[in-house]
Amino acid sequence: MTLYAAMGALAQGLVFGLLALGVYLTFRVLDFPDLTVDGSFPLGAAVSAVLIMKGVNPFMTLPVALAAGMAAGFVTAFLATKLNILNLLASILTMIALYSINIRIMGKPNIALINKTTIFDSFDGMTAFFKAHGVPASVVNPILFLVMIILVKILLDLFLHTELGLALRATGDNENMIRAQGVNTHTTIMLGVALSNGLVALCGALMAQYQGSADVNMGVGMIVAGLASVIVGEAVIGEMTVFRATLGVVIGSVIYRFAIAFALSLRIGKLHITPSDLKLITAVLVVIALTLPAVRDKVKVGIVRTGEGGE
Repeated sequence: MTLYAAMGALAQGLVFGLLALGVYLTFRVLDFPDLTVDGSFPLGAAVSAVLIMKGVNPFMTLPVALAAGMAAGFVTAFLATKLNILNLLASILTMIALYSINIRIMGKPNIALINKTTIFDSFDGMTAFFKAHGVPASVVNPILFLVMIILVKILLDLFLHTELGLALRATGDNENMIRAQGVNTHTTIMLGVALSNGLVALCGALMAQYQGSADVNMGVGMIVAGLASVIVGEAVIGEMTVFRATLGVVIGSVIYRFAIAFALSLRIGKLHITPSDLKLITAVLVVIALTLPAVRDKVKVGIVRTGEGGE
């Protein structure tokens, strides 16, 4: 793997950490299976791209994309809580609706941001500084994404330790118990799902500006990638506090992207991996991550028994 490919994988792993954090909120914190992700990711990209095409400051498009994603998440939670539609079905309905909505927003299936200013153009001076000191320009984007994901992680950690955040976590742990304490669980679910999809849409907006285009199909499989990042992170970090959990999610996202990049660069004789194999690679990674904790526990038990036998 070349340095350029490694920096690209690192940058993608960090920015997709936002998506992974969003998936973590619904699947782990709220215990709410949410497939809206596949629709809210391109929603954020579409909103950001359209606003940039209209001459809006690229930085200002990010909070708008965040708000759009939160609105999508709110709709899913509203369907599930107020209309009593099964969680998974509610998210599927929203995801399907978002496909048409995203095309409506863009006016066509895709938008290319050719010769348009993005947030990355604001850091050309940093790129020139690195080049002048012999540092590859490819490290600039990973640094920017690292600062961004650290900021978001800190804010999310702080939120989950507030009274409202604790209520949200308690809703996922035991909804009946927290409802008996006087907490409106419908409100916490709507807040959590909205925040989750807001982070996903923000990730989509950043990716649209990073790759220079937005496409209505760019969200396909994002929920699987997000779950893979969460599961891989949990397998690496193990049992955890909120701080370690969110850290593990980000680390899992980076590991996942490096695994993808490594697989694509792998050559074994005439056999080589193509982009069409990415879904297969993801499935294998998730299987490995799911079985790793059990294997690790068995190894520990075997070591303990061996030690006891030696005594």
